[in-house]
Amino acid sequence: MDRFFKRLFRTGLVRERPPPPARGVVDAPALPRAFRRSLTLRHVDTGSCNGCELELHAAQNAHHNLAALGIRFAASPRHSDVLVVTGPVVHNMEKALMATHTAMAEPKRVVALGDCACGRGPFAASPACRGSLDQVLRVDARIAGCPPPPEAIVAGLRALAGTEDQGRSE
Repeated sequence: MDRFFKRLFRTGLVRERPPPPARGVVDAPALPRAFRRSLTLRHVDTGSCNGCELELHAAQNAHHNLAALGIRFAASPRHSDVLVVTGPVVHNMEKALMATHTAMAEPKRVVALGDCACGRGPFAASPACRGSLDQVLRVDARIAGCPPPPEAIVAGLRALAGTEDQGRSE
């Protein structure tokens, strides 16, 4: 056991730099400079299969570490800057989504996370769905994938926050 702790203290904290944001992920300009070090997200699931939620939670683990980049989640839409939506917008969730969006303060951004929210998923033509998030709200960023990997989620949120030029201290 002593060898383990000696090696642990000798090695120190090992982290990788987050990947650079992909081109074309964000359609809107970056948030105002006041939000560049702190970004608060509110997540709404509008009918997904929970694959995107699993990857969104994986982006918060110690390896990807959204908190080190100043990105965290809020329970209330009144305390958030960005609305992250997963899944196609089903008719039963449209009213709740609009109420959440209305409760957010300006400046606010909307992120479509996953192929279903971007209108390319397997449920796009379902009669129970309103369709993609574009048909309900103006979308500022799209993070594609079914489900998108945590690296893409981190890169897309960094591009939206305008922190893509800042790296982690090692």
